[in-house]
Amino acid sequence: MTPEEHRMLVEARDLALENAKLLKSLRRSHRAGTILRVIYWVAILGVSFGAYYLIQPYVDMLKGSFGNIGGIGSVSPKAMTFEGALENIKAIKDIYSQ
Repeated sequence: MTPEEHRMLVEARDLALENAKLLKSLRRSHRAGTILRVIYWVAILGVSFGAYYLIQPYVDMLKGSFGNIGGIGSVSPKAMTFEGALENIKAIKDIYSQ
């Protein structure tokens, strides 16, 4: 092996070792990024579900309140028919004739 070939072989080996170090570093940073991304999404979902769990009683209370308010002014389906309207008129007439 000539000195020139030996120098080129040593240079190729050094480049290969440097590339191996860079690849290991890239793999390590990619793995760390993936782990941090998973932790990030788990934290976001956990906070979201936790907030819903804490706020759920208030949401249910508001649903009940609005449901009761909606029931006060609602019209029954029977009142929308002709017979139902006649019954309502008779009931109003009875109230005022007393």
